[in-house]
Amino acid sequence: YYICVGCNSVEKKIYVHLNYTFPCVRLLNATHQIGCQSSLSGNVGVLHELESEENLDWVLTSGPNPPYMVILESRLFTRSIMMKLKEGSGRVAGVVVVAPNINPPEGFSPHTACPNDNSGVYTENYDPTLAHCNATVWNPLGNGLAYEEFDFPIFSVKDDNDTRVIRQCYQDHNRRVNGSNPQFPLCAMQLRSSMSAVTNTATCKRRNDINFSLTPDRVCDELGDFNIWASSRPMNTTTKGHKEFESVVIAAARMDSRSFFFDIAPGAESTASGIVTLLAAAHALRRATQEAPPNRTILYTFFQGETFDYIGSSRMVYDMENNQFPLDLDNIHSVLEVSQVGLHSDSKLWLHSDPVSRKNSSVKEELVNGLKSASAGLNVSVDEPDVSQPLPPSSFQRFLLARPIPGVVIGNYRSSFTNRYYESMYDNAEYLNVSYPENMTSEEQLEHFPETVKTLTEVATLVARALYVQAGGNETQLANITADPQIVNQMLYSFLVRANNSWLQQLVPTDFTNHLGKLLFFSLPTNFYVGVIQYFSEPTTLVQYMLANMTGSVVNVTQEDCQKQREDKDDDQSKHLYTYMWVQGAAPPNSTEREGFCVRSTVHRSIAVSPAFELHEYTTSNYSTWTESVWKPITGRIFLVASHDLEMLTLGVGITVLLTSLVLTYVISSKADILFSSGREPTSATY
Repeated sequence: YYICVGCNSVEKKIYVHLNYTFPCVRLLNATHQIGCQSSLSGNVGVLHELESEENLDWVLTSGPNPPYMVILESRLFTRSIMMKLKEGSGRVAGVVVVAPNINPPEGFSPHTACPNDNSGVYTENYDPTLAHCNATVWNPLGNGLAYEEFDFPIFSVKDDNDTRVIRQCYQDHNRRVNGSNPQFPLCAMQLRSSMSAVTNTATCKRRNDINFSLTPDRVCDELGDFNIWASSRPMNTTTKGHKEFESVVIAAARMDSRSFFFDIAPGAESTASGIVTLLAAAHALRRATQEAPPNRTILYTFFQGETFDYIGSSRMVYDMENNQFPLDLDNIHSVLEVSQVGLHSDSKLWLHSDPVSRKNSSVKEELVNGLKSASAGLNVSVDEPDVSQPLPPSSFQRFLLARPIPGVVIGNYRSSFTNRYYESMYDNAEYLNVSYPENMTSEEQLEHFPETVKTLTEVATLVARALYVQAGGNETQLANITADPQIVNQMLYSFLVRANNSWLQQLVPTDFTNHLGKLLFFSLPTNFYVGVIQYFSEPTTLVQYMLANMTGSVVNVTQEDCQKQREDKDDDQSKHLYTYMWVQGAAPPNSTEREGFCVRSTVHRSIAVSPAFELHEYTTSNYSTWTESVWKPITGRIFLVASHDLEMLTLGVGITVLLTSLVLTYVISSKADILFSSGREPTSATY
């Protein structure tokens, strides 16, 4: 017979592991390191919930059981408090920030007040009076917290089961009662986020290069991914450099965002509003550019890594200058960049241009006038700032740095961002007013249009019409160029609410969900953090397939031919002009088998890694030098800890028992012949 024995892991009885934590990680550039880290084995501290800034004294001076692991409500996650904790880091083991379910009304931006300072066009050599945000502070709420260095771990946890367990443990064991100090055992937490890289990018890249093991371990990786671009007419991508008689209008948007915490970068207004607007504009222009092609080509361009000193745009400009791109800078007629365009209290967009290069630019005036005329009949008005001011942070600045190209940046702000949560975890669907009734299914939500959908549809129509006119199209076609609100809603829903939806699944290949991982399986919104080049980027692939479906066409070819980039087995030319993508399509009614098809488009990827890493110039100020540290497994757990005196007593008793057992073992071993001897029978004994 069998005896079943049940047992529980001792480790599980001691520790409660935190399941959904988002750490602050270390980033480095040419001169600095920023972010957070723990010791190799993790930092351990007694839990203390901070109730107000005045309560800091307990953590920093008077608390009897340092170091402390500080629990912060989001309202206390301010620069003032965090810098005080940093200064008293000898008594601070780490910080846990409880992310709220609603956004703080006062606003919060951990980015700097002058984003991408020193990496744009405005320098002492171009126009010193406009450099360093001397003329206008674009992000007035920016506190720069995300660009500080902390020598202890900082994690964010959602206000859910994990948070309740942490608070209950604190209430039961650590909370002061009637002013008396809490008694042991106390509730403690361990946070582990050990970072490998230190000092700056040059140091970590040098350490990467001197590893002599057979399986070398990297200590940092450069930030980067791919830019996504498509042309309104086919273009030979095999030949690089200048193309005769080719003039292009670049329509640009950025694809990345960030926040203080790794893996939380919703970027609703700062990023998604621009992406959705430009994609919807490209979709609205598909028929017009085919039936009545304008004189110039429209190049829809989505730059990656712009948050970190314009990684994507600086790389495209570098490639154009060095004949590594199908076009060069001489082919560019003008630039229209779509910035933050989520409209809130009013319906006005502002047209920003460079006060230096625009002095002698009639092309720029044509673009501005085209935008103003395109707004006729729409519920969106456009205007120019009435004072001379620099361009806002934008990819267009990197093109201006290389060449005085005419261009306009369109945004919902006049002289400073209206986005109160720029580059923070609160720049989410809630802030952009993208919400749906709770009782709706996913399919019903895809058919429901929030107010933001209507305004962004208007903005997309405006951008599409302006691009068509700027490209030399006939104005009589403008009435036929209108963005589709359903497409806008489906994209907003996919980026900001749930990527795992029936509409998006039709646009991607079968194996796409395997790459997206938790994004699809856990129904999370898109994370717009650029990441490192070695790993999969969610927004890049989403934009790639969306743009292909928005601008391309379905062709009747086999899956094999589609994947081999050809129309048929004898076709060896189409691959130079088009990209072919086999997508899984929709499943017919009463069937689970999807009917896939082939999409032919002009969508391409180009590398978005800073030229500094190709040139091995890790201390340059001309290009982005941002890298991300490699780290050990990131974990968090809580447990009860005994007093130091009890621990010492237990250790002493253990050592005493050990020494006593050793002495006894020695004595018994030395006297074994006496202690364990037995009478022996005489050799002559018989039986």
